Amino acid sequence: MSRIGLVVNPTAGHGRGKAAGRQAHAGLVAAGHEVTDLSGPTLAQATDAAREAVVGGLDALVVVGGDGMVHLGVNVVAGTDRPLGIVASGSGNDIARWLGLPVHDVPASLEVLSRGLREGPHQIDAAQVRAPGREAFEWFVGVLSCGIDAAVNARANQMRFPPGMGKYLRALATELVGFRSYGYRLVHDDGEETFAGPLVAVANTGAFGGGIRIAPHAVPDDGLLDVITARDLTLRRVLALLPRLFTGTHLRHPHVHTQTTRIVLIAPSDPHGPPPPVAYADGERIGPLPLEVRLIPGALHVLA
Repeated sequence: MSRIGLVVNPTAGHGRGKAAGRQAHAGLVAAGHEVTDLSGPTLAQATDAAREAVVGGLDALVVVGGDGMVHLGVNVVAGTDRPLGIVASGSGNDIARWLGLPVHDVPASLEVLSRGLREGPHQIDAAQVRAPGREAFEWFVGVLSCGIDAAVNARANQMRFPPGMGKYLRALATELVGFRSYGYRLVHDDGEETFAGPLVAVANTGAFGGGIRIAPHAVPDDGLLDVITARDLTLRRVLALLPRLFTGTHLRHPHVHTQTTRIVLIAPSDPHGPPPPVAYADGERIGPLPLEVRLIPGALHVLA
């Protein structure tokens, strides 16, 4: 029998998270596990409860929801030997899909959890992001974005209608009306560069935003981050490039660049354009640039 902490986002997947949470709780108990529900009225309270429970000796933490709940779980157990289980029931579920986990299938998710508990978890990389010179950091396991995609994410989070991907399309249309390239300075393993462009993404897994394959070659246990940049694009070229983001073929575009690195500093570059938007990672707000991202190999144990 394992001691499992369960954190549920009841609003995930347009309300499906609550039912998925009940089903996951019942299934884990039926399998003989001791389950503690650590869900709270806010994500901050749930995070605090989960951290306290992990210190108290949980065998695993299981989150029920989308990428935001995965982000919560990662920030509780990354850097420890406690494994993270994922019951994907959100709207996007990009991280779960990239890890090959079941989506919107609680029985299949519970089978994966049980097998992982029996056979041991799989170690993958996780990234730490912090303001330069600061000790405090936040973990992420998916994609950090600080371009037009981050601006769209922020705007979509403020919208109530339409649901799902419709919010992002509406937010994208609004952002494109006043489109201008941002100014960036990047410092990475290969040196330093400055440029103007609409997009910088730092990826450990390859997709975000409900199916945008921003880094189709990203491998979450190779010890490297994939940095994707788009440069010197007019609005017309941006519009032509957008559909290719869902297939990963944008990497063939001459104005899209990709490289791998273990650490990257992303900062504004005033001569090249206006400051980039506030950064988001795993769909959650991180903060304004400059930011340093450092990959920690094998930092996360996943029941996968």
